[in-house]
Amino acid sequence: MIDDAIRVLAGDCTVIAENGDREEYRGRVTTIVKPDNTVLVHDTDGYQPVAWLTRADSVSSDRTGGFTLVAKKDTQTLRIAAHDQDGFAHYPSSAAGTPIGTCPDCDGTLVRSSGVHCVGCGDEYGVPADATVRGDQCDCDCGLPKMRVERGLAFNVCLDRGCESLDAAVKEAFDREWNCPEPDCDGDLRILRRGGLIAGCEHYPDCEIGFAVPAGVVDGECGCGLPTFETASGVRCLDATCDRALEGPLESDAAADD
Repeated sequence: MIDDAIRVLAGDCTVIAENGDREEYRGRVTTIVKPDNTVLVHDTDGYQPVAWLTRADSVSSDRTGGFTLVAKKDTQTLRIAAHDQDGFAHYPSSAAGTPIGTCPDCDGTLVRSSGVHCVGCGDEYGVPADATVRGDQCDCDCGLPKMRVERGLAFNVCLDRGCESLDAAVKEAFDREWNCPEPDCDGDLRILRRGGLIAGCEHYPDCEIGFAVPAGVVDGECGCGLPTFETASGVRCLDATCDRALEGPLESDAAADD
């Protein structure tokens, strides 16, 4: 297996698919093996592959007496034997995404898919799913675009966390901003990263109170004393188990709109 490469085999092939029963095909086909070991065998008829195996557990090749490609997953086997090989090659590949700028390291194109990566050199940057990548560049000399992320406030920070940290910006704004709601606890909520950003009691592990910081902007205070956030789904409390965790616009806001 070659990481981040697509393998292509083209030629006159016999294709045998087995999964309890057995199906056999022959023709001039093009077989594509994707980096996740998904195997697709295409002929000239329509858009659907004539045979395929999704995310095979293993893909092996044998050049003894010709060229044979074998993919296996659980009880399924897909075997492609080339009688007359037109070509076999490896091609570099990456996820396709929306162009958002130019890579400062190689002048390749930065694209956004699940994160942000450079099509040229492969540099990758983790981006929150709700972030909006902006057109303006970072204030330092890194040359990367900035992103807008809502975590209590709207923060405009560099794509590179090592250059400008979203965590540090949220911590500066909200660390110890809210009291721990646990009865008889005099602690403040600290901004921490535990998988994601959380507001957790400073007295942990004696007090295990902790809340994931939602994607949204603080717009008021809940009856339980914690802040409410205006999110894409409506107004919710920092505490996802609170009665006001997710119920649309607050009554006071709705009255004001009327």
